[in-house]
Amino acid sequence: QVQLVESGGGSVQPDGSLILSCQSSGHPPTATCMAWFRQAPGKEREGVAATDTVLYSYFYAGPVKGRFTISRDSTKNTLYLQMTSLKPEDSGTYYCAARQAYCYPGEFDVSVYNAWGQGTQVTVSS
Repeated sequence: QVQLVESGGGSVQPDGSLILSCQSSGHPPTATCMAWFRQAPGKEREGVAATDTVLYSYFYAGPVKGRFTISRDSTKNTLYLQMTSLKPEDSGTYYCAARQAYCYPGEFDVSVYNAWGQGTQVTVSS
């Protein structure tokens, strides 16, 4: 089972940038599909970005396309989410998730991921 720990959240002004990290460990220490989700207060958890570590595929939700970049450093078992041009509506708790299957289909389906981190808070406000 993969264990996931996020870091890098914080407060930033609109149009600012943040980089989130997700350290994975366990047996095995990584997974075929790794993704970032977010959840704002009173809203459902939604997919943000996902990457298939076998097929080298990348998936982005519409609201973050062109602003967020998901990447992975296999030597460090670390997943990243580079966020630029941040907007207040990007605020929420960001979660790292993993599943031992190809990302597609269901790359942003919460129910198919079986490993989750504890989340890191991102606040975008002036």
